[in-house]
Amino acid sequence: PHYGHRNRIDRLFVSRYRPRCRWPAFGRIIEIYGPESSGKTTLTLEAIAEAQKMGKTCAFIDAEHALDPIYARKLGVDIDNLLVSQPDTGEQALEIADALTRSGAVDMIVIDSVAALTPKAEIEGEMGDSHMGLQARMLSQAMRKLTANIKNSNTMMVFINQIRMKIGVMFGNPETTTGGNALKFYASVRLDIRRIGAIKEGDEVVGNETRVKVVKNKVAAPFKQAEFQILYGQGINLQGELVDLGVKHKLVEK
Repeated sequence: PHYGHRNRIDRLFVSRYRPRCRWPAFGRIIEIYGPESSGKTTLTLEAIAEAQKMGKTCAFIDAEHALDPIYARKLGVDIDNLLVSQPDTGEQALEIADALTRSGAVDMIVIDSVAALTPKAEIEGEMGDSHMGLQARMLSQAMRKLTANIKNSNTMMVFINQIRMKIGVMFGNPETTTGGNALKFYASVRLDIRRIGAIKEGDEVVGNETRVKVVKNKVAAPFKQAEFQILYGQGINLQGELVDLGVKHKLVEK
């Protein structure tokens, strides 16, 4: 997501009615989901770097306790000016997100990840206790509060989410995202990110071919998709993208 040229991720957000609309999209709830190691955090950190270049204040709620500041810095994130919180419970994470939104002082908030938003009752409960639906209920209540505040403050809130399999599904797609249906409903944009291949230098794998599909979009037309490369330790490969663009417009021969 670099503003020097209209890259593929930007183009997912452009429509005839909103030609200036770009990624990141402020004043919206966005869900980015996909399997493990598919590039969800990379895509989000690139968006933070972009927002910071625009003079925006960003916050990262690290529920997974897994943010790598060295990698984030490599992707262009100004770590010294990034607000980072590592909450202990799901309620705490969502309360922090709500307080930051209501303050109006933060333009972009990332929650990594929905799966790690564990309700307090589950953390304090005994092993083997049933906690069916606790997380979904917690998220549903939070979403109702957050939605109005996000609109009023023009904050962009990104939820990183994971995929799990529905048990006993014989027909249709067995995949679902964690946290119930509230996020699906309240998100303006839902991005499905997948690793579709490996990038090799000789025998060594140096990155992933990645596909992002817009599953839901209230900002522009849905169902668009973009393919790009993510290089290990470097992030999105802009050079590769420019070469592909040159090939497409017959300016470069591959």
